[in-house]
Order: sequence, then structure tokens, then C-alpha cells
Amino acid sequence: MKISNSLKRVIILELSIPVALLILGIYHGLMQTIYRAGILHQTSFLKLEYYQGLTLHGVINALVLTTFFAVAFGHATIAFYLKKEPDRRWTWISFWLMVAGAVLAAWAMLAGKASVLYTFYPPLKAHPFFYLGAALLIVGSWIPLFNWARIYVAWKKDNKENKTPLAVIGTLVNFIVWFVCTLAVAYEVLVLLLPWAMGFTTAVNVTLARTLFWFFGHALVYFWLLPAYIMFYTMLPKLAGGKLYSDLAGRIAFFSFLIYSIPVGVHHQFSDPSISRGIKFFQGFLTYGVAIPSFITAFTIAASLEYAGRQRGAKGWFGWMVKLPYLDPDRYLFAYLISGLILFIFGGLTGIVNASYSLNNVVHNTAWIPGHFHMTVAGPVFLAIIGMSTYLYSKTAGKRVFLPKLNVIIPYLWSIGVLIFSTGLMWGGLIGEPRRTNLGMTYLNRDNPLFHPEWVPTTTLALCGGIIMFIAGMMFILVFFGTLFSKRKEEAILELPVSEVYHDEKRIPLFDKFQPWLVIMAVIIVLAYTPAVINATQNPGPGAPPFTPDSPVPIVTEKTK
Repeated sequence: MKISNSLKRVIILELSIPVALLILGIYHGLMQTIYRAGILHQTSFLKLEYYQGLTLHGVINALVLTTFFAVAFGHATIAFYLKKEPDRRWTWISFWLMVAGAVLAAWAMLAGKASVLYTFYPPLKAHPFFYLGAALLIVGSWIPLFNWARIYVAWKKDNKENKTPLAVIGTLVNFIVWFVCTLAVAYEVLVLLLPWAMGFTTAVNVTLARTLFWFFGHALVYFWLLPAYIMFYTMLPKLAGGKLYSDLAGRIAFFSFLIYSIPVGVHHQFSDPSISRGIKFFQGFLTYGVAIPSFITAFTIAASLEYAGRQRGAKGWFGWMVKLPYLDPDRYLFAYLISGLILFIFGGLTGIVNASYSLNNVVHNTAWIPGHFHMTVAGPVFLAIIGMSTYLYSKTAGKRVFLPKLNVIIPYLWSIGVLIFSTGLMWGGLIGEPRRTNLGMTYLNRDNPLFHPEWVPTTTLALCGGIIMFIAGMMFILVFFGTLFSKRKEEAILELPVSEVYHDEKRIPLFDKFQPWLVIMAVIIVLAYTPAVINATQNPGPGAPPFTPDSPVPIVTEKTK
């Protein structure tokens, strides 16, 4: 379909800006593996400190890139399926708020005034601009939800008996989850952290801040994943040359995320003494519920791909696997999505370990956690983002993809790197290798009495994987910006591959309405988090000390001595 120049510019900018920042994020990802492998034995390199780089890597890759992309992809899906563009004025207000937030946070991190990691909770303290930037980014990303909801309501009035397109349900579910979960982190940032960082409050409740962050932090994972899920259900079968096995299965999976995605954040606090065991057990139990939409998706997409393979002449039980278009440059989006799907199998299985209360105590704060994290976020999330960024840009700008044969290799090379990298991290985690630590300063420094030789092979393996990931990431940057700077050669349109449905079930009102699911969502969140917040306020532990805006060092007073 044709779209206005205004919407086209917004989508292109929301794709291009985070990809440009991704250069910095990928570079610091490589540097983390170099520090941890013991190649560098100092705290900084090229005037960028280890934890400064770790923060840049996490915030750019996990927050800025994902948020900008989700908004751009949401604009595309809503406009394409409902044939109505979002309000131009609010679209640009949203964009500029997000840009202003990203700029403020980037300045604080690059200036070395916000080395607080991706989690950014106290007692680590950032410059007020970092917190203000985070708040602006979040508020800017809220606006599209209400913009799209207005379009959806109007469409529904004119199409009462028609099923809402599956991609529209996925997009709205994703941003409802995002809006609800970010209410907690917005409160944390604006009410607790910003006044504390500006020196207006004398202390902050660390446990409450951490609880509010993880109310947001785990649901954030599904905010990352749901655009990939939308692509798996509505595009991957088409790209494979087949049909989606079941439309209803996709609806069940998407609505399930409204119930299970938010009230499970306490499983990140299994080692937190302020939260009672009963609350941890309940949220740990709910965490296993997240496996339900994942298993539904695994079956449905596998059936869809098998159908595609058999349509292409496959024989036998597993012959369909070799008949899929893995290296077709014209269907390069298939390569990105199938690679992410394969990585997600390993990410999901390792995630079950983290959800277990007893096993979590073994792997918590070890390198196992980022190993699992990269299987999911650097797997289906990242590959879906970069693959769709190239696809959306080339279509809306009317340009052919630069170096198409190289482009189709990128996801496979990246996947090999992730598998090697995450294996090294998880192996190291099982033998006690800590996460978030500059191992080159001590544990991987042969001249240090704390040297741990058993971590040499694990960190070396992670380094090899990190180098492969870096090469693949730079290849993507080359393809994306090569496409961006090439001359226009095709008609500029908004086009998405739309899968036909093999089992196109009749409309079932329960799976075509948001209201009942939102009520269930609210009830479960209240049941899961009211006791946790009460625990955090009644058993706060020592509060984070006061700070001045210009220094990460606490103010020493009689109370804090």
C-alpha cells in the first residue's frame, strides 16, 4: 500500500537512528568479551571504562534499539492491516520525545556519569539526565498505543463480525504489556530515582526500587519478543512457501502474554531476603505459565514449516527440513526468522532453569544468566529486528538490498557466534564464573593471586563467539547503510508478507476481544504484586545513601557513616 511521506519518514528514522547507535552497542559487546577473557588487565580502553561500556551495550541494545523498532514496526502493521495511518501530529511528538530521551541518556553514559548497567537500580546512581532520558523514552513510546487503539476501535465498529487481523492483536497486546509494565519503572524513575539523584531526597528504598524495576524488567523481555512472534505467525509460513497451521493458536498465544508476562518479575529476586518465600513460589509457578504460549508457538510454527516443506516436494518424516528456502536472497527475511527460532529453542530451555527456585540459586549472578539472556535477546529478538529493519527500510524507501547474497548469510553467521558465545558463558557459570565482572583485572590476570585457570577455556570460548558475532554485526551495518545510501530503484510502498491460514477457524469472541483478558491480567497482577510491594516497604533494608547530581560517590553524613 502507499503511505504518506510523513509516516514513511517516521518509520525510516525510527529504524535508522537505533541502527546507527547499534555500532556503539556491538563494539562494547566485543570489548566485554575481551576484558573478560583476560586480554586487557586495566579498567578502561580508549578512555571508555569497563562498566561504562557495559552500560552502553545493555541500554543501547536492550532498551533504545528495541523500543524504537517496536514503535516503527507497530506503525507499519497497524497501517498495513487496518488501512489507516496513525495521527501525524502525535506520531511526530512520540518520535521526538523518544529521540530527546535517547540523547539525554546517551550523553550521561558517554560522559561517564551513568555507569549503572542496563538494570540501573540503586544503590548505583546515574546523572539525573540519564533518568530523565529514560522517562522521556518511555513516555514517547506510550503515545502510539493510544494512537493505534483509536484506529482499532474505529475499525472494529465497521467490522464487528470480522476477525481482527492476528498481527494487529499481537501489536496491541505487546504495547498494552509495555504500557502496564512501564508504569512501575516510570514511578521508580520519576518518584524514587530522579529526586534522589538530584539530591532532593536523603535516601531511597533499594528493595522497592528493585521490585518496581523487575515488575518492568521481565515483561520487557516479551516486549522484545512479541514483534518476533508476530513475524513467526504472520510472515514466516508465507516466506517458507506454505501456510500458517492455525490462526486460533496464534490468538491464544498472544492473549496468554497478557496474563503471564508481567506478574513473574520476582523470580529475578529469588536471592532477595526482603521478599517472602511464598511470594517467590507463587511467581515462580506463574513463570512456568509463560512456557504455554511458547509451546503453542513451537508446535504451530513447526507444523506450518512442515506443510511448506511438503508443498515443496519433501518426503519422509524430516525431509521437509531440507526443503525450506534457507539461502534464497529474495527471501532473506526467512533466514533471519528461522535462525532466531532455532536459537530460541535453546533460550527457552535454559530459561526453565532460571525459573526454578532451587536451580536459580546455583546460577544466579553467574555467567550462566547472560548466556541464557543472549540466547533469547541476541537470538530471535535481535535477528527479527535487524532482518525486519532491512526489509521495512528497503520497501518503504524503494531501494534494493545492498549485497543480497551477503545479507542472507548474516543470520547464520550470527547464530553460530551466539551458540559459541553463550555456551562459553553458561559453561563458565556452572563452574562459578561471575557475571558483570571485569575478569581481566583479577581472576583472568595470571599475575594476580586471584587468578582462576579453570575459567580460561570458558572465557576464551565466549571471546571466539563474540568475535564471530561482531563480524556478523558489522556485516549487517554494511548491508543496512549500503541500502540506505544506494539510489532508489524500486517503487516505495509499505508491503508485508502475509501468510494464508491452513486452519482458519471461525471467529470466537473470547479470542477477538481485549476486555476479558485485561480483567484477568489486572487481577493476577494485583494478586502477585501487592504482597511483594508490601514486603518491599515493610522490609526495606538499608536505604541507598544520598548523592549530589555531579558525583557517583555518596554524601557522607552522620547517618551514613
